[in-house]
Amino acid sequence: MLHFKTLLIAAAALATTVRALPQITRKGRYLYNPDGSRFYIKGVAYQPQGQAANDPNNPFLEPSTFIDPLADSAGCTRDIPNLQQLGVNVIRVYSVDNTLNHDSCMSTLDQAGIYTMIDLSLPVNGSIDRSAPSWTTNLLDLYVKTIDVFSNYQNVLGYHIGNEVVITADGTGAAAFVKAAARDVKAYLKSKSSSALVGYAAVDASSDWLDPFANYLTCDPNGNGSGDTSIDLFGLNNYEWCGDASPSVYATKNGDFAGYSVAAYFSEYGCITSPPRLWTEVAALFSSPMTQIWSGGIAFSYFPAESGQGEFGMVTIDGSTVTKSADFNRLKTQYGQVTPPNSPSRDSASDSSYPSCPSQNSTLLASSTLPPTPNDAACNCLETKLSCIFSPPPGTNSTAISVINGQLLGTACGLLSTNGGNCNDIISNGTTGTYGRVSFCDAREKLSYVMSLYYETQNRNPAACNFGGNAKLNSGALTMSAASAAESCIANPSATFVPGSSSTISKSVKPTGTGGNSGGSVSLMDSIQSLGLVMGISTVGALWTLLT
Repeated sequence: MLHFKTLLIAAAALATTVRALPQITRKGRYLYNPDGSRFYIKGVAYQPQGQAANDPNNPFLEPSTFIDPLADSAGCTRDIPNLQQLGVNVIRVYSVDNTLNHDSCMSTLDQAGIYTMIDLSLPVNGSIDRSAPSWTTNLLDLYVKTIDVFSNYQNVLGYHIGNEVVITADGTGAAAFVKAAARDVKAYLKSKSSSALVGYAAVDASSDWLDPFANYLTCDPNGNGSGDTSIDLFGLNNYEWCGDASPSVYATKNGDFAGYSVAAYFSEYGCITSPPRLWTEVAALFSSPMTQIWSGGIAFSYFPAESGQGEFGMVTIDGSTVTKSADFNRLKTQYGQVTPPNSPSRDSASDSSYPSCPSQNSTLLASSTLPPTPNDAACNCLETKLSCIFSPPPGTNSTAISVINGQLLGTACGLLSTNGGNCNDIISNGTTGTYGRVSFCDAREKLSYVMSLYYETQNRNPAACNFGGNAKLNSGALTMSAASAAESCIANPSATFVPGSSSTISKSVKPTGTGGNSGGSVSLMDSIQSLGLVMGISTVGALWTLLT
């Protein structure tokens, strides 16, 4: 009986990985089916909108919670026939929970002929923070865990490493962290023999900085023509076509991307400012000259979605009942009418070239020196050797810990500054290309590092390792300095290596909240440290209660 059960389990596992869809690959700037014919993304965004944070610091109405649609088997059973009617071959999902089971939805989508484009980031604390970017172990671990989960499914077309992280020319320094994420995710996929594409979804913007930014994401900082740090797929969230426009609205964007070296597509489209949405842009997007430049697009959005411009969405849902709007039916008609050209063939397509990185200027602030690959082993080693460890009281919830992290880091850096020290070892700067040797560690480890530095300036007085009951002495490492610990554990912070599989990740990686397309942040603490802020004496005094 035991042997029979074992066979059943093995058969079930095999069934979940049977390929119903052909493998899509990229050659140069185009996507191809196995027979060498062009593949175009004919898609729709598929993500219920989460709760948007009512915060003046959230002008983009990014959600603070998300609902994973690929873990909702009943919802998939309800919606996939409608997606088939719509004629889509790809859905874009903005947030997934890698602790849940996705077998049912992914298998049903596969059988329905629908690929998935998965965003690896999560709202609030699972994304590269556009205002204070960093690339850290907790974020890489999250991405790796999600890839591990979805590597079981053969209908993953690719993964977005970020969505609208860079939104202004002044923020292009964050591109160095996006590019580092592309490098490490690409290396990890290669180690798993995965052909999934690595993509990024960009905000539409002025050509004077969007064009060099897009080229930066495909450039080779080493100057040897390698694509190891390049994205495979550039997505543009484009809403230029409003009402019954004409193909001329795309003339500028076509010109900007006419010579782009990797595949590009519209990762969102579907303007709502001139209703009704006629979706006549579909005919333009899937015909020449646009098919010479773009590989299709993702219509936004299947589910209702509120924005500052108004309401998106093509259906309303009441339990198991789906009511389709005129938007749905018009898009269905437009998708059903397109027959994009099958050229160039794979045999005649040119391979990608990866030019040297563009020089920094007023519209491109990103350095060609990228952040190092986050190293869990090095950061775990560091924490065992630090003398003063961040240790909030038992029972402190994760939200409170995040707030305490930020407050204590600012306090500790301010106190360190007044005692002749600094927090340079934990600071990242994608504009200058300088990255502190501890900058890729997670928030707790960076805080413990700074606490230990301060403790040392106080002649290791036990009272200096208290921080309002949020720190404790590490009895096994009281004699080693924090700097020596960093030198011992992180000998070469600029080394690039293949990230480890989730089986080697010792930290617990859990998404918070319950979707949406968020530039997001890693944590309040990371925001403070990445900005390199050193608090003044008056601020330190105001927060002194945290220390006593």
